[in-house]
Amino acid sequence: MSDNETIVRDFIAAWSRLDVDEIVGFFAPDGVYHNMPMAPVAGHERLRGYIAAFLKDWTATEWEILTLIGAGDWVVAERIDRTRVGDKPVDLPCCGVFQLEGGKIKLWRDYFDLGTYRNALSA
Repeated sequence: MSDNETIVRDFIAAWSRLDVDEIVGFFAPDGVYHNMPMAPVAGHERLRGYIAAFLKDWTATEWEILTLIGAGDWVVAERIDRTRVGDKPVDLPCCGVFQLEGGKIKLWRDYFDLGTYRNALSA
């Protein structure tokens, strides 16, 4: 397993601790998170606010890695994000594409069906 694959595995595991500062610390200072249904967010300050906004209602999350492959600076992680939003469970299939630089996430694009997330919350 490459260093970049290990970093992405550690990043995915960090989400279960719901610690915004720890999560943002995996990004390069100018790192970008593009949660595909929304506009991209860049830089630690904006990332901190963006991630904190949706973590505030989460009571738990565990991300199951189904497939993780890497090539050079790129890592692709297919996952199921199992999250509790308040008392509602949300199991969200996702695929994240990561570009790393110097041991930090330079770019993260996450692909998922927003309807799956919304439907779970409204059930």
